[in-house]
This record gives sequence, C-alpha cells and structure tokens, in this order.
Amino acid sequence: MDWLDIVGWAGSALLVFSLLQARVLRFRVLNTIACCVLVFFNALIGVWPMVAMNIVLAAINLWFIAQLQRQRHDEAAFDVLRVGTGDDYLRHVLTMHGEDIRQHQPDFTAPQPDEGAFIVMKGDETVGVVVVHRDGDVARVVLDYVTPKYRDFTPGEFVWRRSGLLNGLGFTRVETSPTMVGAYYDKVGFRSSGSAYVLDL
Repeated sequence: MDWLDIVGWAGSALLVFSLLQARVLRFRVLNTIACCVLVFFNALIGVWPMVAMNIVLAAINLWFIAQLQRQRHDEAAFDVLRVGTGDDYLRHVLTMHGEDIRQHQPDFTAPQPDEGAFIVMKGDETVGVVVVHRDGDVARVVLDYVTPKYRDFTPGEFVWRRSGLLNGLGFTRVETSPTMVGAYYDKVGFRSSGSAYVLDL
C-alpha cells in the first residue's frame, strides 16, 4: 500500500467516522475534513465526478457550519420555557436521558417541588434542561443538562443571561454545582469560586 492508498482509506474512514457523531457541529466539521481529503485523493487519481461531489458536499457542510456558529449565541435560535418540576414532559426528558445526565452530574436525583425548572427548546426540539434551587435570592444549579446533539453549544446561557426569567423570579446570583462534569460556565460570563462558578445577574 503506497501513500496515496493511505490517503484514500484515511479519508473514507474519517467520512464514516463523521456519520457516527451525535453532535451536529462535530459531524459537520469532521465530514468537511473528510470531503477535503477525498477531493485531494480523487484529484490525484483523476476521478473527477468524485472530486465534484466532495467539493459540493464540503460547500454544503461549510454553509451549515456557518449557520450553526451564528446560532450559538442567537436569542432567536433558542426558547426557554419555565415548567413545573412535576411536569409530565420534564419527567419524560429526564427519564429518557437519565443515564447521560448521571454521567455529567452524578449528584442529580430528581427535581423537588420547591425548585424551578426550565426547558431550552430549538423549534420543537428539546436541547437542554436547567433546574435551580432557591436559596434566598441565589439560584443554586441542581441540573444543567444539554442533549448530545447540541453539546457543542451552550444553550444554558439563555437561562442565565438572556431569557430574563431568573431576574423576573427575584434572583440576583447564580451558583453552580461543584460536581458538574465538563462545566462551560467560564465561557458565558461566570467567575470561578472555589470548585463552583458564580454569576451576578
């Protein structure tokens, strides 16, 4: 096997690997890289229909990547719905994603009646759930979960800073759970406070 065969197989393997990605942004990025490798490979061996196809696929991916990047912090892209902690749909989402939730916030059990719950939506698709416990005027984060498809985004920020829900409920500060795995809070304006993060509203 010469180096050209290796390039062809590598591009094909990366293309297949990209299709296994649950995260929509990661899928698009990996698929674009695979298309570029296959453009190079097919151009060298003179298979021009495959060159054309991969150029078109790469262009489509780049368009979607640009759209996704624009939506990352766009208020119009996500809606925040306040729901009761006993809401049937909330229970359904928490049950469906229970195992994944425990991997990212192992101390989470179930929302309590005195806690506040918010579901982050994109159109009619659920992308995240936030549950907070009231401690005076402090909202203590009990759960901040994002579904795998949208894990390259930070939809929780629309609860913290843009939806206005927490201010409207009388909260002046948010404090996160110190046990959350892969916390993103430093990217959306929180400051570090020991093993947790704090945001003044």
